[in-house]
Amino acid sequence: MSQRYFEKKAEILKAIAQPTRLKVLELLKDGERCVCEIYPALKQEQPNISRHLNLMKRAGILDSRKEGLHIIYWIKAPEILEILRHTEVIIQHEIEADLRVFKGA
Repeated sequence: MSQRYFEKKAEILKAIAQPTRLKVLELLKDGERCVCEIYPALKQEQPNISRHLNLMKRAGILDSRKEGLHIIYWIKAPEILEILRHTEVIIQHEIEADLRVFKGA
């Protein structure tokens, strides 16, 4: 596989490797949202959220359209949600292992 393939793969993973961006994906998993809904829901400033949205859009994870003064975002690559589900399984396994160690102590 080419170097570009691995660079693109890293770009996608980096695009989700940040808590605010993960929260955005959680908001968008149920459907599209206007930026005007996203930044208040996350209690962050609009320019900060727009920067995160644009980064994920450049990585191919999100897409958007303009409706009048509103910019609507949605998950373009729903496969990203599967990656997030896998991370949840890993976290659950770690919690279960910690509980076993705690109970055994």
